[in-house]
This record gives sequence, structure tokens and C-alpha cells, in this order.
Amino acid sequence: MDQIVNVNEFQELARQALPKMYYDFYSGGAEDQHTLKENMEAFSRIMFRPRVLVDVTKIDMSTRILGYPLSAPIMIAPTGSHGLAHPEGETATAKAAAACNTIMIVSSMSSCTLEEVASSCNAVFERRDVSAQVVRRAERAGYKAIVLTVDVPKLGRREADIKNKMIAPKLRNFEGLFSTKVKPSDGSGVEALASRALDASLNWKDIEWLRSITELPILIKGILTREDALKAVEAGVDGIIVSNHGGRQLDYSPATITVLEEVVHVVKGRIPVLLDGGVRRGTDVFKALALGAKAVLIGRPVVYGLAAKGGDGVMKVIEMLKNEFELTLALSGCATIGDITRNHVRTEDERLKSNL
Repeated sequence: MDQIVNVNEFQELARQALPKMYYDFYSGGAEDQHTLKENMEAFSRIMFRPRVLVDVTKIDMSTRILGYPLSAPIMIAPTGSHGLAHPEGETATAKAAAACNTIMIVSSMSSCTLEEVASSCNAVFERRDVSAQVVRRAERAGYKAIVLTVDVPKLGRREADIKNKMIAPKLRNFEGLFSTKVKPSDGSGVEALASRALDASLNWKDIEWLRSITELPILIKGILTREDALKAVEAGVDGIIVSNHGGRQLDYSPATITVLEEVVHVVKGRIPVLLDGGVRRGTDVFKALALGAKAVLIGRPVVYGLAAKGGDGVMKVIEMLKNEFELTLALSGCATIGDITRNHVRTEDERLKSNL
């Protein structure tokens, strides 16, 4: 790992370490994978407007999300089936999150049970159905919040999984709730399993029901428009995660960084807005915060680090991003994240308008 100089290099190590079926499962997107690529490329079209002659001797990257302290505004996004990347699965990821003083959002599609993961770190639980039983388990295990993913009424068309005849991973969190065994078929086992696990009837009224059975904070993941952001605020959620599911659901959805501001503007600071998708550099973290996010979530880089070097790889990914973010703060003239302003960045739209 001493030869790795940035987070992107973990992807190649993961490709070498994993069977092709598993690597494609983690790295692939929906259909043409336009959104998958655009999530990262959109960051490159945002330029900095750095300030100089600012004392940046001491840099403070710390923040708080829902009242919980983080060493930096970098959290672990919910990604499923870590057991395919490493034998210890999500428990190794959770221990790395705890060591880095950050929060992990645990996917309901995790290889480990939510109780096993909770024993390793402070976590919030991501879920795709509305099972009261699963919510109560999360509460008993000490989870700090519930994240409701709202962009998966049906599974996106992930063609690599179809070609590879991806084997359905074991979903231990749903044992006893429905049958998780899938017979071999000509297509993706993940798609066949998802047809049982996903609820196409999920709607805004279900948030009211979810609120009635838990006192935990509820965040919604999968918002991409001002209209839905406003509905989320009106529904009384405690936070919004701007996300397109890593480009794995509706292809040609916008890159999350390009719609972050419109969500932030309609929310007006009433609840925190987090950004998920495309973050690969500390500069990306800074750009997201300048456009109004309170923190970012990282998904694939964590899995790549886990596949390459286990929990140590996950820690390396997080620490690399933190170090890059710290440097970006200093070079932009910011001693704390509170010093980051909208005027520190210039978007592509602003550049085009200035040329007219």
C-alpha cells in the first residue's frame, strides 16, 4: 500500500484481487453507464477560486452530522455485500470507520447482520423496505438513524450482472422475512432476489408510517430534484442524501454534484443535505461543501480498499481523502470547513454565462 498515492489506484488493485463477476458487480452501472461516468466527470468541470494570505497554520476539518462528531465531512455510503470483497465483510469496514472517527451507513443488503456491524462502530442503518421488525432490530442494536432509500422501486438494468449471471448474495438481514434463495437462471441472481426484496408501492405516506414506529432520525437517500426535496422537508425527514445510486438505477439521471445546489436552495438549511456519488478526491469533498453539502458519502472507493487490503485498505482510503481535503482547505485559504463559501468555486454554468 506504500506505493498507492491516491484513492483511484485502489480500483485496479480490487480488479486484480476479485473474481470478474464480483468486480463487475461493484464497479458496474446501469445500461450505458452514462450516469456512472458523469458522477465523477462533473466534478472536473468545477473550478476553484482560492483565497490567499490567510493563516492556515492550523486546519480543523471536524464537523457534526445529526449531533454526532466526525473527524472530517466524509462518511461511508451504503453498499451491499461486502462479504464478496473480503471475508470479514462489513465488520471490517465498520472497524475502519470507527478508527477514522466517521459514520458508516450500513446497507440492508449487507453480508453481515446489522447486529454484527453495530458492534464494530457507530452506524446508521440503510433499508429498502418498510419492515417494522428490521427497524426494531436496528434500534436494539444501537443504530443512530434510519436511511430510507427511495430510488429503487425496481432494480436498474445492470447488464454486466446479467452477462455474468451474477450469483445472488446471501442476505442475512432478511432471513425469516422472505425466501432469499434464488434458483440458477440465465440472468442476474441479484435481479431475481431484488424482485422479492424491493417494494414498488413505497410512497410518501410510508414516511409517516415509518415515523410512527421509530424515534430515530430518518434520512431519505435518492433525491435529485427540488420538487422531491421540498416534499421531503414537508414530510418531516431529518436529512436528505442527494444520490443517483452510484449510477446503478436510472441511467442518464444527472450527476449528483450538478443538482446539489437546487436541493440545497429549496431546503434552506432546515435539514442537512449530504452528497453521494463520484467523490474520489479531497478536492471533490471541498467542491461539494462549497455547493452546500454538509458532508459527502463514499461508496465504491471503500469497497475497492476493502477488496485490496481489508480493513487497512478502507482506513487508507478514508485517510487519503482526509489528507487531500486538508490540503485543499489550506490552498484555498480556509482554516475550517466553516470558512468554505459558495464563492470558492465556479461551476460550468457560471463560466458559460460569463462568456456570453
